[in-house]
Amino acid sequence: MLPGFAPAIVRASGGPQFAISIDPALRREPLTGRVFVFVSRRATPEPRLQYGGLANTIPLFGRDVDALRAGSSSVIDAGTSGYPLATPRDLPPGDYTIQALANVYTRFPRADGNTIWAHNDRGEGQQFTISPGNLVSAPVHVRIDPDRRQTFALKLVKAIPPLAPIPDTAFVKHVRMQSALLTKFWGVPIYLGAVVLLPRDYDAQGDRRYPAVYVQGHYSPDPPFHFNPEAPPETPAGRDARLATTNEESAYELTQAWMRGDTPPMVAITFQHPTPYYDDSYAVNSANNGPYGDALLTELIPHLETQFRLSADGRSRFLIGGSTGGWEALALQIYHPDAFNGAWALYPDPVDFHRLQIGDMYEDTSAFSTQRSAWTSSEIPAQRTRDGNTVATMREESRLEAVLGSHGRSAEQFNAWDAAYGPVLQDGYPGEIWDKRTGAIDHDVVNYMRDHDFDLRDYLERNWSRIGPSLVGKLHIDVGDEDDYFLNLACYRLQSFLDATANPAAKAVFAFGRPMKPHGWQAKPIIEYLREMTDRLEH
Repeated sequence: MLPGFAPAIVRASGGPQFAISIDPALRREPLTGRVFVFVSRRATPEPRLQYGGLANTIPLFGRDVDALRAGSSSVIDAGTSGYPLATPRDLPPGDYTIQALANVYTRFPRADGNTIWAHNDRGEGQQFTISPGNLVSAPVHVRIDPDRRQTFALKLVKAIPPLAPIPDTAFVKHVRMQSALLTKFWGVPIYLGAVVLLPRDYDAQGDRRYPAVYVQGHYSPDPPFHFNPEAPPETPAGRDARLATTNEESAYELTQAWMRGDTPPMVAITFQHPTPYYDDSYAVNSANNGPYGDALLTELIPHLETQFRLSADGRSRFLIGGSTGGWEALALQIYHPDAFNGAWALYPDPVDFHRLQIGDMYEDTSAFSTQRSAWTSSEIPAQRTRDGNTVATMREESRLEAVLGSHGRSAEQFNAWDAAYGPVLQDGYPGEIWDKRTGAIDHDVVNYMRDHDFDLRDYLERNWSRIGPSLVGKLHIDVGDEDDYFLNLACYRLQSFLDATANPAAKAVFAFGRPMKPHGWQAKPIIEYLREMTDRLEH
């Protein structure tokens, strides 16, 4: 046996197996959650940190555990699903470094009468490989021969430590508050947070009240707009390459302008609102996630307005965000038309479920493939490069989500839509828009999503006579014509409706990046959007 190799125990079934146990010195109470094995040809960094998501990851395999006790083992074997390899039996022979991880779940006795188990975010934004409290084994070097009967023992011996708090600065402040509404719904303490970026003259003008721009997006501990006084200036070559795909300033350019006071006098705020299903609640009330929309509007925003001298007038509140944040910016503006004075939605998530990326959820039967004839079908891509090459298919992305978590608990994109938009099933977990293993679309779930107002274009069409007068001139959408996730397709449909509105006309502004502008493209630098916001306020 080579030095550092784990002992192999012969078992009846063929191929490699991984027996995962808990060190009694680490944890004595039973563990409910999901255990994983990561397999890498590289020893550093440790394998769990080599997980790179859909298009850039090492093999991993996962399964649920229910009340796993110290001294007992959970075995990952040929019957366990993995990604990108289907099972451990598909590992080529060779030398590897392996590591086990347990994603620890919390019991949630919810106010709707359902009790579920899911991962409670610990300030990391649902990143299971670095989440404080999750358990890991030491990396072990092994030689795998899939033609032999091998079992490798992996003991969970360490808990990932808590994240260090980020200190406040003169410009950047951090807010964390327990939400009474969400705590009541989930049955355990649930917190909301925010990162606040103050203007240069904030302390010097102690009586002044400021407009606020709420920056929507995935969970991040970073300040709005990547404000970073330590960011180095870009080289001309780097700046030119970046501007080939986006007009956003570099962190250095925007930071310097903000610190000089060359940006409009506003307070910029990013929300932090991870749920047990995703790193972001989509800022809406949801059967599965709970009343996040109400919590943000009635708890967090009033708290911020009091603490940071913000104007509480809806005319002084603005929204901007990209991707998931782009959808949220639109949704908050549309659902609360008088609470905000404009939304700048950059490359938003699907705003019309006739184009949930590519697929038509109302008419299609499969999210994975399109039937071309009685004998032929085509795989549906989920992500592309801006020159049109497929990065991953809907089938592949769905399979990864099924490996990362059952019952909609992958904390990934498709399951995030299930949780935010979908119904609660009898077992207490979200109804899925499509089966992540077969691709079969559940039209009852899709119709529920539409009937509960999560298809934004459909909601606007049904309610325009009521909400339209409060939305005139407030909707701005930017998206590239070669968006990586095909988000431009739904935006075309939204534009068709808004351009045709009357009594009143929407006066919505659309910008489509051409040619070949990918996900992340926007029409203007951030400072220009901020100036448009303050122009609305002044007029």
